[in-house]
Parts: sequence; structure tokens; C-alpha cells
Amino acid sequence: MASSISNNSTDTNFRLEHDSMGEVRVPKNALYQAQTQRAIDNFPMSDLRLPFRFIQSIVLIKQAASVVNRDLKLLDSEQAQAIEVACAMLIEGEHSDQFPIDVFQTGSGTSTNMNVNEVIATLANNHLGEELNGKQRVHPNDHVNMSQSSNDVIPTAIQLSCLVAIHHQLLPNMSHLIDTLEKKALQTDSIVKTGRTHLMDAMPVTFGQELRGWKAQIQRAQQRIEDSLPELQSLAQGGTAVGTGINAPEKFAKNIAEQLSEMTGLNLHASDNPFYNLSCQDSSVALSGELKSYAVALMKIANDLRWMNSGPLAGIGEIELPALQPGSSIMPGKVNPVIPEAVAMAAAQVMGNDTTITVAGQAGNFQLNVMLPVIAYNLLQSIELLTNSSLLLADKAIQGFTIRQDNLDKALAKNPILVTALNPVIGYENAAKIAKKAYQQQRAILEVAEEETTLSREELKELLDPMVLTQGGVSQL
Repeated sequence: MASSISNNSTDTNFRLEHDSMGEVRVPKNALYQAQTQRAIDNFPMSDLRLPFRFIQSIVLIKQAASVVNRDLKLLDSEQAQAIEVACAMLIEGEHSDQFPIDVFQTGSGTSTNMNVNEVIATLANNHLGEELNGKQRVHPNDHVNMSQSSNDVIPTAIQLSCLVAIHHQLLPNMSHLIDTLEKKALQTDSIVKTGRTHLMDAMPVTFGQELRGWKAQIQRAQQRIEDSLPELQSLAQGGTAVGTGINAPEKFAKNIAEQLSEMTGLNLHASDNPFYNLSCQDSSVALSGELKSYAVALMKIANDLRWMNSGPLAGIGEIELPALQPGSSIMPGKVNPVIPEAVAMAAAQVMGNDTTITVAGQAGNFQLNVMLPVIAYNLLQSIELLTNSSLLLADKAIQGFTIRQDNLDKALAKNPILVTALNPVIGYENAAKIAKKAYQQQRAILEVAEEETTLSREELKELLDPMVLTQGGVSQL
């Protein structure tokens, strides 16, 4: 149970709790205790809360610490079992409303760490169902936080929550997007379109070539993200207050890394330099940079899709994206590229998050970074946005778009840049004259080239075949 301190207040909606600073009024049915309430009162900054995924990672750390402390004979079996039962409830998603502290709080995240400690302690005491000599049998600091400090718990939770989210959600969805692009490329390998550089007509490409360019962007972004993960697998836990491991047994760091590895299926190990893990967040900054790079790739692809879909009459009109909802409250029949737009906005948010994380990363004052909560919030939001963007772009935009072959054929037939293929045969300047004439007269390049050169129509058809031109090389007769 939370506390048996008598409530001297006439307000029956509250109870009195105490900590080292004295008494605090806490909502009667809250599972948290005094330190959480102080943080609620002290930080009315925003409506932003740390993601429950992050809270669950802290709970995992508490559960693993309980196992290790019990095995090291520091925690009796009843206390450990009660803590582990409480942690299991929270990991399953129960009582998610008991973590109300603002993201913008103490920079170490101590308030959130104590919030978790207090909720676990309350649930553990409820499980035990009795007090010992008038005191809680499971204390938030003495038992739930045993062998730990907020200063190693919060950095470890950042690493753990990001690893879980990336391995179980982001990377699989990136792979799904890669597969979707390849399937669409296979379907469109034989379709030739006008290439564009500077948004101006250029030599032709196939849809398959264009889509595989996007696919390569996703593959390389995925590889860069994967390459950043080993550093996150080196845990801060065991460094406690300043990196020395004060109040933690010698084997604690190694043992809890092994326990967390067993619980999560991740390959985790104790850091060889906990001073690094506590004093800086360089690994978070590096990961954020790779997430930003992926956001840049997604925005490029989303914008390409928007341009290709533009029209349907006055734009490029190469493709038609799936119609998902009405596009205007005043213009009937209008349909907009809503998924690429949403993805572009998500990508912009990730880029902004990276700036915040970069600024927060330099806030490592001596032995501790003091912007940990905002790093955690922004990293996890970036991972979530990229995870969902990958899925939506694959399933609601790329998979279902159709080709507007009539528009492709018209543009190809009149594309004066096809004359580039004649450079090796008639020279650049002669080819430029043909291109200008074709553009000015809005005629097919084949017709003008037949007039302006001694090449036969059959020779020109061979030299100017768009599909052949997508394969590169030098034109020869």
C-alpha cells in the first residue's frame, strides 16, 4: 500500500505522503507518492509526457535490477518477487496513467525515475499486503532503486527504448518499404518516362530505375541506422551517480546487462567507460543524425511522388496516387496527395528533433548530461514518425499508384532533350539547333531531326528509341 500516514486534511480526495523534504498532498487513488507530486507541482511546462515505451524501459531496468540484487543477496526474495510482479504489470501496460510528469523537468530525469520507483513500490506493497513495523516493506529508494541512480537509469532507458523500437518496428517497416519499392519497380521496368534535372526535361529513364534509386536511399539509410546501434548496446547501468559505480556491487553492471539481454533478446553489455555514458549523449546525437538522414530520404521521395502526381490536367500527371479522401472543403472532386504530404511533415519534424537533440547533446556538464528527458522524447518521437511514415508510404502511396501512360508518351515524343543521343553522330551544336527548333515548333524531335540531318527515319528511330536511351552508352550507326 502507498502509505499509512494519517490524512489531516479535510479534503478526502487527497492523502498525505512524505519524503526527505517533508509532507505532500497526493491524490488519494494515485499509485505515485511524494516525489512524483513535487514534480507535478514544480513542472507545469507543457502537455508533453515521456512515451510509455520509455517508461516501460525504466521498468525493465527495475525488474532486472531486482533479479540481480536478489541473486547478490542484497534484496530478500519476498521484496524482489513483489517488485518483479509490479514491474510485470506495468510492462503489460497496466497503470499507464500513473506517469504524469512533464518532459521538461529536472535534466537528469530524476523525477521520472522516482515516479517509476514510487509506482512500483506502491504496487509491490499492495502485493505484499502488509507493512513491517509501520513502514513500507518495499521502499522506492532503498529497494526499487537499489544499486542504481537516476544518472545511470535514464541514459540506459534511452538506449534500451531506442534499441527496442528500432529493432522491432523501424527496421522491419523500412524493409517493408524496400520490398514494396522493388515490387513496384519490377511492375514498371518496361515503362519509360522523361527524366528531369533542375525540374526540367532531361534524358529518359524507366520507372524501375527511378524507383530503385529510391530503394537504394532506404537501404543505405537502414544500413547507417544499423551501424549506429552497437554503441547503444553498451549500457550506462552500473555507473550510478557519477560513473564510479558508488553503492553498486562490483558485479552489478555486468549482471544487469546480462539480465536485460535475456529479457529483451538484445545483445547488451556493460559499458567499458560509464563516465562516457553519463557525461555525454554522443551516441544519441549520432543516432539522431542517421534518423534525420532517413527523414531527408523520405521527404525527397514524398516530394517526387507529389510532383509526379501533380495535375491531373495542368501538372506533370505521370502517375495517379490512390484517392483516399476529398481534398477540398470548397472544390468538389479535388483529391490531394495526402500521404506524401503527411510523410513530408513527419520528416520535417524529425529534422527539427535532430536540432533539439544536437543542442541537448552538448549539455553534458562535467559528469552528467542534463537534458536527458528531452533527448529521450525527441529520439523516440523521431523513431515513431519514421516507422509509421515507412509503412504508410509503402502501403497507401507506392503500392497503389497507377501510371498515366498517355501523358508519358506525349512528353517523350516531344522531349527535345532526346537529341542528346545524336551528339556523337552530328555534334553538339547541330543537335542544339534541332532541339531548339523542335521546342519552338512543339514538334516531335524525330520529325525535326529527319528534316535537319541526312539520317534516315529508320536510323533516327534507332538512335532516338527512348527505351534504348535508358540503357546509356554511346549512340552508333
